[in-house]
Amino acid sequence: MRVLVTGGAGFIGSNLVRYLLRTRPEAAIVVLDKFTYAGNLANLADVRDHPRLSVQIGDIADPDAVEAAIAGCTHVINVAAETHVDRSILESDVFLRTNIDGTRALLEAAGRHDVERYLQLSTDEVYGPIEAPDRAGEEYPLKPRSPYAASKAGADLLVGAYHATFGIPTLVTRGANTYGPFQYPEKLIPLFVTNALENLTLPVYGDGQQIRDWLAVEDHCSAILAVLEHGAPGHIYNVEAGNARPNIEIVRQIVELLGVDPALVQHVPDRPGHDRRYALRTDKLRALGWQPAVPFEEGLRRTVEWYREHREWWEPIKSGTFREYYQRQYAVRLAEGRR
Repeated sequence: MRVLVTGGAGFIGSNLVRYLLRTRPEAAIVVLDKFTYAGNLANLADVRDHPRLSVQIGDIADPDAVEAAIAGCTHVINVAAETHVDRSILESDVFLRTNIDGTRALLEAAGRHDVERYLQLSTDEVYGPIEAPDRAGEEYPLKPRSPYAASKAGADLLVGAYHATFGIPTLVTRGANTYGPFQYPEKLIPLFVTNALENLTLPVYGDGQQIRDWLAVEDHCSAILAVLEHGAPGHIYNVEAGNARPNIEIVRQIVELLGVDPALVQHVPDRPGHDRRYALRTDKLRALGWQPAVPFEEGLRRTVEWYREHREWWEPIKSGTFREYYQRQYAVRLAEGRR
C-alpha cells in the first residue's frame, strides 16, 4: 500500500499522514503539497524524517508534478483544496484552478497508473443550506451558494464522471466542519482561540446562529480510511459526528475555556450567501462500521489547549500575510459592528 496524500502539509492532510503512519504500519505515504499559505512544513515536523514518508513540492493542477508524485502509488487521497469560503469570495479563480483543474489532473493520472482506489475529500457545503428538520443524504440535490462550494461540487461531479466513463475506482467523502490541531487560523475555532489568547476581538458573523456539525479531525481521518478501504467505488459517503451547534455557542465555549472577557465577542455584518444550517445523514458511512470517537466538549477542550501550548506554531502565521488578509476581511466589518 503506497498512498499519495495531496495537500498533506495542510490541516486535514497532515493529521491524515500521522493517522496513516500510526495505524497502517505497512503503508508508505507520499505527500504532494504546493505549500501555499495554508500548507506548512511545520505541520509535519514530528514525522518529516519518518522512513515511510516522502514529501514532494508541487501543484495538483500541474500534470508533471502529479505524474512524478503518483508513480508507484496504489491509492490516492485528494485532500488538496482551497477551502475558505471568505477567500473564495475575494478570489474565486484560485479555487477553480485548484479544486477543479487539480482534480482533473489527478484523475487523469490515476487512470494512467491504474490506482486501486482514488478518494476525493469534499464538503457538506455542496448541498447548500438544509432546512430543519431535514438532513441531506448522498443523493440530495447539490445547491452550492459560494464559489468555494461550487468548485467542490464541480469536482465531485467530475470524479463521478471519471468513474462512469473511464472506470476509475473513485470514492467521495463529504465532511462536516472539521477542527483540531494545525488548522490555519482563518477558520472559526482557531481564529477565535488565537484571537482570545491575544485579547483581540472575536468577530461573529451576523447573529451567530448558523448551525454546523463539528467533526474532530481524528474522527474525520478514521472515516476517510473506512471509506478508502471498505467503501464501494463510485459511491459518496457523508461524514459528520452528530455535534450540531450554532456558531455563537462555539464562541461562548471558547470564551469560557480560556477565561477571557465575554466583551471580546462582537457581532459584525454577515458575509454574502452565508448558509444557515448544514445537516447530513450518515447511514452509508456507519454501515461500514465507522463511529465517531471524540465527544465534542472533549475535542474542543483539547484543541483549545493545543493552541494555548503551541504559540510558536501560530504566532508566526498571524504576524505575516495573514494579518493583511485579516484586515481586508474584517476591518470594515468590525468598524460597522461598533456603530
